[in-house]
Amino acid sequence: MDRALSISPATPRIRLPDFLGLGVQKGGTTTLYRLLADHPEVFLPEQKEVHYFSLHYAEGPDWYAAHYDAVAPGQHCGDITPYYLFHPEAPARIKALLPAARLMVLLRDPVQRTLSQLFHSRRLGLEPLDLEAAIAAEPQRLVGAEAVLARPDGRHGSHQEHSYLSRSRYEQQLPGWQALFPPQQLLILRSEDLFKDPAGVWERLQSFLGLTPMAWAGELPRANAGSGEQATVPPQLRAWLREQLAPTYRAMEEGYGIGW
Repeated sequence: MDRALSISPATPRIRLPDFLGLGVQKGGTTTLYRLLADHPEVFLPEQKEVHYFSLHYAEGPDWYAAHYDAVAPGQHCGDITPYYLFHPEAPARIKALLPAARLMVLLRDPVQRTLSQLFHSRRLGLEPLDLEAAIAAEPQRLVGAEAVLARPDGRHGSHQEHSYLSRSRYEQQLPGWQALFPPQQLLILRSEDLFKDPAGVWERLQSFLGLTPMAWAGELPRANAGSGEQATVPPQLRAWLREQLAPTYRAMEEGYGIGW
């Protein structure tokens, strides 16, 4: 459902995001947030993940716009919420309200991302099962999720927190965005490149968002790093995950020129 802002002659100038960071979870979006927030021409809410198009859609666009009341003239404003990429309703909702928005996606090696999310959920107390049991339980946990999420107020805990393999199937998520937004509005980057070549990625980000170029400061802010848990993953489990995600690796290489 298309929603309009409530605007009257007395309403101050309304601002909504010019750009969105769509994902992925555990792909470096917090680092991206902190990096962009340091540019004087960028405004980001203090709360990194606004979640309007996912968890708070029922609040309406005026609620969303309130997060950008403090935007200064000439600033570009954004919303970095990594759940958007995976949320089935987000593409159409964003197209309806922000049809000209620039969209950024950071994609991490699918197996690494899967494991990182799993350990992240365990650290936060969101996952009581061990690794293999959690992955085995995922399909059943996600049954009926899309029907729930179709409601403006719909929330599905497991879709957000227990979608380990599903969130790593990028080839199932990207086409929905590409069907609604032209290529010039979508920037797809590898998370690994952000950390290996931050100066190069910084240059691409500024160009994509139309920012006045700033020289690379030489220091990359890092956040939400794990505690080395991935070193404990049995090689057999890692190999099984790679096999399960083989279609993703193949599709990303063949369709996007992105490999890991």
